[in-house]
Amino acid sequence: MKRVLGIILGGGAGTRLYPLTKLRAKPAVPLAGKYRLIDIPVSNCINSEIHKIYVLTQFNSASLNRHIGRTYNFAGFNDGFVEVLAAQQTKENPDWFQGTADAVRQYSWLLEEWDVDDVIILSGDHLYRMDYRDFIQRHRETNADITLSVVPVDEKVAPAFGLMKINDNGRVIDFSEKPKGDALKAMQVDTQTLGLDAEQAKIKPYIASMGIYVFKKEVLLDLLRQNKDKTDFGGEIIPDAAKDHNVQAYLFDDYWADIGTIEAFYEANLTLTQQPIPPFSFYDEQAPIYTRARYLPPTKMLNANVTESMISEGCIIKNCRIHHSVLGIRTRVEENCTIEDSMIMGSDYYQPYGKRQESLKNGKPPIGIGEDSTIRRAIVDKNAHIGKNVMIVNKERIEESNREELGFYIRSGIVAVLKNAIIPDGTVI
Repeated sequence: MKRVLGIILGGGAGTRLYPLTKLRAKPAVPLAGKYRLIDIPVSNCINSEIHKIYVLTQFNSASLNRHIGRTYNFAGFNDGFVEVLAAQQTKENPDWFQGTADAVRQYSWLLEEWDVDDVIILSGDHLYRMDYRDFIQRHRETNADITLSVVPVDEKVAPAFGLMKINDNGRVIDFSEKPKGDALKAMQVDTQTLGLDAEQAKIKPYIASMGIYVFKKEVLLDLLRQNKDKTDFGGEIIPDAAKDHNVQAYLFDDYWADIGTIEAFYEANLTLTQQPIPPFSFYDEQAPIYTRARYLPPTKMLNANVTESMISEGCIIKNCRIHHSVLGIRTRVEENCTIEDSMIMGSDYYQPYGKRQESLKNGKPPIGIGEDSTIRRAIVDKNAHIGKNVMIVNKERIEESNREELGFYIRSGIVAVLKNAIIPDGTVI
């Protein structure tokens, strides 16, 4: 794996995850209480012995830079690194990144300098655990120019994906973006070719792209040079390359979630609380998910009733009820609160006792969840000040609403409270 370079695509402005991306790049969005989205692909790389990793981004990259700088230090005796490459305007490239392929193209001069055989290109907003060594081994065994990681899907979800068709050797011969009707039926394949058993192959006769690719380095550079008008890998570069390059499919038959929308992000986080075993688990000693070490104290629970939930370190929880929820680092919940089906991201710092009392005296709620408040089916971003007797329950069952001036949005019926928002005492949402 020393001859493999990793590139993680940080995505665009993250509009589908807004307002969580209002003040941060998409890969820096908190996940599972204590992680960030970027920790997933970086950890997969490290566990696969890929230690040369670039992260391409162009929006709000300050917190992402800070997280990566404080977390991933390959000090010592190897040449490993995790480095952010932000979009920049140059004489040759006066525009920002125009798409996934354009982002890599703008840094192709850097790729040329590396003495590597293959480049693995990953997405920064997926939740899964994968050993890329198997993926790259398949790529090399088939002498592929490009290998795509694919997941088997059934007919119900297939129309939401970019699908592909393969021949008996696993070579990709056709692509179709979100097909329906007869066009969908035409994309059926025998997924036994890729390793599914007969019963699974019958249930899942379609294969969808995960947006994860391995290129031979020289093939990647040639395609980027020859297709300067094409800006996207999945929609343009790879389908065109399949005509005269060996493009192979690699089946990944395990949990994988695209968490690029508020609803998908919410569901992926709350699924982590599932019993007895969630579809994705952070409890794997052989392939841990790494993140920044913060050296926080243990969580303190004072007469709290907590069920089916994940509570991160450094929290203070008093005489309240928490059910089917994820609480992030340094979350503070005061007495007589109810939190259900929610993700509370916590706080970046502790507010000293004196400051909390001063805030209360000035009529401003301190950081955390105030007394007698109820939160259901919501995402509360970091450093939010939720007052006393607040109800965040989407009382009117609204599906979509932009109330940024009041400190919240509603997406797919889920209330998303902004980072640093102040929700006054007695507010009902």
